[in-house]
Amino acid sequence: MIRKVFVFFFACLVFLSCQQPNQQNNREQDQPKGSLFIIGGGHRSLELMDRLSQEAGIYEGGDIVILPMSSAVPDSAIIWSSESFLELGIEPGRIKGYNFELEKDPKEEWIEVMREAKLIYISGGDQNRFMEIVRETPIFDAIHHAYQQGALIAGTSAGAAVMSEKMITGDELRYEDYRSTFRTIESENIEIADGLGLLKTAIIDQHFVWRSRHNRLISAVIEYPHLPGIGIDESTAILVRGDSAEVVGVSQVLVYSNPEHSAHHYEHKLGAKNLKLDIYLPGEKFSIK
Repeated sequence: MIRKVFVFFFACLVFLSCQQPNQQNNREQDQPKGSLFIIGGGHRSLELMDRLSQEAGIYEGGDIVILPMSSAVPDSAIIWSSESFLELGIEPGRIKGYNFELEKDPKEEWIEVMREAKLIYISGGDQNRFMEIVRETPIFDAIHHAYQQGALIAGTSAGAAVMSEKMITGDELRYEDYRSTFRTIESENIEIADGLGLLKTAIIDQHFVWRSRHNRLISAVIEYPHLPGIGIDESTAILVRGDSAEVVGVSQVLVYSNPEHSAHHYEHKLGAKNLKLDIYLPGEKFSIK
């Protein structure tokens, strides 16, 4: 009897030892080869854009694809987004601006260029407009394919918001008039929609310190406690590689989290205990597991 028990446990150990490396290999295979450069909006210095270009490897060759669909003036957004790359010495022929339109079949040649691009850059504007055009289309698939294959996906302002799987739309459910910051911390007020899902472990907010957007990100981490909220200030970015984020630029990145999944309600007001706030400075890194 003892011998049978020993053989059984030995077999279990052998099975688990075989499974663990396989599980590790599967996780490594699922990990995208690319990186994210998420800019909080505002002025984008040449130094910031140079770091973006270096991380993308664009100085060695390859195409840049600019997606301006967040903007109400997409043609102008392409021009404005191209200026920094041109100033950095990137050849004009390598910079492509693709303004995909709602309910129009995307051009196949544009999709193919996107899939092989080294850098995809998403302009500012309205994140809802961008996702309305991109969601459940070959454009969405091409962005993910490029990211999986090693491309850098960058975005500023609205182009930062769309990086999250859970995206802050900017609208309030309890108030009709748009305000750049929430005046209250209330339940069922923050509107969350599906973003690109390139970053699944956090919610992104932008223009953060400059526009004092603390209330809406605090609301988000109370109502979505499994996701930390990352507030990126203007002229600042996070460079995401795997499970690590590095602060790049001139200002701060604030990370709110709700480790105890705390949430209390008084009428429409939200409360919580032991929320956590970390403030990161340029050059510092933090985990986004």
